[in-house]
Amino acid sequence: MCGIVCAFELKQNSELLRPQLLEMSKKIRHRGPDWSGIYSHNNAIMAHERLAIVDPVSGKQPLFDKHRKVILAANGEIYNHKELRGGLKNPYEFQTASDCEIILALYKEQGTAFLDQLNGIFGFALYDTEADTFFIARDHMGVIPLYMGWDVNGTFYVASELKALEGVCTTIELFPPGHFLHSETGVVTPWYKREWVDFEAVKENQTSIDNVKDALEAAVHRQLMSDVPYGVLLSGGLDSSITSAIAKKYSEKRIESNDADQAWWPQLHSFSVGLEGSPDLAAAQKVADHIGTIHHEIKFTIQEGLDAIKDVIYNLETYDITTIRASTPMYLMARVIKSMGVKMVLSGEGADELFGGYLYFHKAPTAKDFHEETVRKLNKLHMYDCLRANKSLAAWGIEGRVPFLDKEFIDVAMRINPEDKMINGERMEKWILRKAFESYLPPSVAWRQKEQFSDGVGYDWIDTLKQTVDNEISDEQLKNARFRFPIQTPTSKEEFYYRSIFAEHFPSDTAALSVPQEPSVACSTKIALEWDEAFKNLNDPSGRAVANVHDEAYV
Repeated sequence: MCGIVCAFELKQNSELLRPQLLEMSKKIRHRGPDWSGIYSHNNAIMAHERLAIVDPVSGKQPLFDKHRKVILAANGEIYNHKELRGGLKNPYEFQTASDCEIILALYKEQGTAFLDQLNGIFGFALYDTEADTFFIARDHMGVIPLYMGWDVNGTFYVASELKALEGVCTTIELFPPGHFLHSETGVVTPWYKREWVDFEAVKENQTSIDNVKDALEAAVHRQLMSDVPYGVLLSGGLDSSITSAIAKKYSEKRIESNDADQAWWPQLHSFSVGLEGSPDLAAAQKVADHIGTIHHEIKFTIQEGLDAIKDVIYNLETYDITTIRASTPMYLMARVIKSMGVKMVLSGEGADELFGGYLYFHKAPTAKDFHEETVRKLNKLHMYDCLRANKSLAAWGIEGRVPFLDKEFIDVAMRINPEDKMINGERMEKWILRKAFESYLPPSVAWRQKEQFSDGVGYDWIDTLKQTVDNEISDEQLKNARFRFPIQTPTSKEEFYYRSIFAEHFPSDTAALSVPQEPSVACSTKIALEWDEAFKNLNDPSGRAVANVHDEAYV
């Protein structure tokens, strides 16, 4: 994981702006503590903070083509870079072994038309000196964060995190996932388009559990690409247990050699976090024993979590309740992982969105409603779980990878007949996924009911947070919240509490608008609240908000 801060269409002298870009870039150095680089031109400045995962020796950025005419600052990983190198039609002389340099080669060969060929996660900015144009793009799901903004003079900026732009830009916006911007048109344009967003395109499909299994194994396998020590996040839930088990299967060989050579770090380490006695810790240990990882339990106290809230909000750049609840334990865990020399981890985000794993999905009236909600969830994921997984880890210089959100695996999962994903008396949530990998896991884990991460680390964590907030925020403060926060006014004491801390770090209204706000029960979208009369009066993102789900939904 790296960080970029770039300025284009400069309205001031580049030598005057260069020191400012260095200061902006310093604010995100946690994302890339291994190297700092900067490129200056009359009409562009590109700064990069590097976390070296692939090609630590020669892959420092910004990257240049042979003639130093095209410059790239990229944050991310291109998992299929070797296949793409082999498929180039025109000769290109690579300057490094970096996976990201393939972006330069493809740009020189195809212009902006290559994005859907990339299998990876990325947010990049490219500057073509001969054409005096820039090209910016973000990956299909927004796994990698990216923001854009304009200063008082009209200079245009892009950055990996909000904090780099706050105080410099008068307008800040999220750069949307699956989109690109080329300066010739000045229009943010979608490049990621799939037919499966339409229920009619998938409703008659045949479901193959074997295809699901093969596609996810392939995704995990390619995402083990690394020249540095890596590990797996293992909560003991279904999703992280599956990714950990698959990673263990391939971890003894080096995938860069097509599994011909022994891995540089053949011992796979797994990490879990929770309060003393939490359900996640117990389940994670059971899985670790079963698959044979070197397992590390990271225990935190409630007070340690409460003490970290301000830092979590600064690093996560959000005041969303669900995200902060879940990010705090993850943030504390990441610090320990960093201390052990691990620089990359695989995580299980995305499975609940793809397979309808959240408990409220058992109330979906029809397969069409079910499918459309999964599409809505995927479209919003960049503001929630992707943001949490990326920034909680990047705060300590760790890269997070999410195999369930692999571009090829998403196509397989979302083309499943939605009727087969439905929850009923015979099938619990994510039944297809459980069947595909039940042989990899202990039965008690393969068929463990869904618990949201913030609940699974220990129920006292959420309960204490609520009590703390209730003590800190009065009824009168919440009643008058619209005067303090006229834009996206908090609707609960917990949101008011987090928003107050957020405003200390990011005081501008334009920053506040980068955070999502909508009613939810157990992580639902607003539309899904219509599925059940009982949902309409609820606004609690905790999975426990869906009462008696187990009794109603499963045999």
